[in-house]
Amino acid sequence: MRHAPLFPLPNVWLFPAVILPLQVFEERYRQMIEDSLDGPGRIVLGTIQAGHEDESAGAPPIYPLAGLGEIGRHERSADGRFNILLVGLQRVFVREVPSERLYRKVEYAPAPEVPIAAEHEPELRARLLAALTTRTEDLPAIPPEFSSSHLADMLVLRLPLEHGELNGLYAELDAEKRARAALAEHERRPPSGG
Repeated sequence: MRHAPLFPLPNVWLFPAVILPLQVFEERYRQMIEDSLDGPGRIVLGTIQAGHEDESAGAPPIYPLAGLGEIGRHERSADGRFNILLVGLQRVFVREVPSERLYRKVEYAPAPEVPIAAEHEPELRARLLAALTTRTEDLPAIPPEFSSSHLADMLVLRLPLEHGELNGLYAELDAEKRARAALAEHERRPPSGG
């Protein structure tokens, strides 16, 4: 298992292939960014469990499935804050380990995804693209190598979901089940004006 700094945030999930802009201002997390920039630049973004969002100043519990990310771009302001772009790499299973730093650390292992069955891929891809088009103004062209699993994640991020619903879809490692569940939610909750 590998180790990485943990950045616990309430109501934020780091999906693979998603770029997440973050402002880092707490001293412990500024230290985390500095250490990460001196190393491989990888951070685990862990979502704080429901009911513990107000404990973020301490060490609130996170869900066991988190997002491994890499700092894509960073900018340090004069007061020491960082603006970073965290690029989602993959879902990972995490377990907290002792840390000698101000921030928490986890060991992580990849969370393998069950791919969409080849015979269902074209139909699901077409439905996901159609759903995204209705929920995204000026949707850019999606390259063919962008997987339907990533399209499902893009749709999940555009749905008006409650914490538990979003976490449930994030934690679904069967890409076809996640895609079908996202499409069902899309149909159940039409976009505004639709």
